[in-house]
Amino acid sequence: MPVSLSTVFAVPLHCDGCVNDVTSALNQIDGIEKIQCDLSKQLVSVEGSAPPSSIVKAIQGTGRDAIVRGSGEPNSSAVCILETHEPAHHATPVRGLARLVKASSSSTLFDLTLSGMRPSTTYFASIRNSGDISRGPLSTGGLYKSIGSVTVDEQGSGQAFIVKEDMPIWEVIGRSMVVGLDKDCKKLFLEDVVGVIARSAGVWENEKTVCSCSGKTIWEERKDAVSKGMA
Repeated sequence: MPVSLSTVFAVPLHCDGCVNDVTSALNQIDGIEKIQCDLSKQLVSVEGSAPPSSIVKAIQGTGRDAIVRGSGEPNSSAVCILETHEPAHHATPVRGLARLVKASSSSTLFDLTLSGMRPSTTYFASIRNSGDISRGPLSTGGLYKSIGSVTVDEQGSGQAFIVKEDMPIWEVIGRSMVVGLDKDCKKLFLEDVVGVIARSAGVWENEKTVCSCSGKTIWEERKDAVSKGMA
């Protein structure tokens, strides 16, 4: 049975026409149950089983951008920025993003997006015993649990939406995630991409519009993230 979740997105909405455009685009996606747009706060709340990455893509199709501001209940979401540690790609290391949301008390939903990978290749995602990525995937320790596979297209991009049973979200925060070439997720290669899983905001937990660290707006931060390869 599909898992239903609530996700809030920041979207540049300037008038009722913007709201209608976004709502119409989202209504084309399978699994959308409810859409609420707050014009004054420029926020869009979506409930349903559609992956957040698919919602972002649909909103971008209207000529607007979208930023995930929160997903799931408080203390039930996490994120992992996946990077390559190959020296040849040190200038543009980001290769993907994984959003994690609590699906039940014992299961986690993974919304995985990849780009810049080896074209037409199947990769396998796993959680590792350690959160140490000082040597990229090679220092992440043994296999904790496998997640599933994602096949990228001829442009090196791919997406997977996986619900993993017997994997509560609190169990994986602080560990590393590797998306690699070995089907059994036991052999690790420098080419594999890796990141540390960190807690992220639940729905309505993140209302900041300016980062207290950098002083940049969320849209300036978004521009920086996109330039580094994050969807």
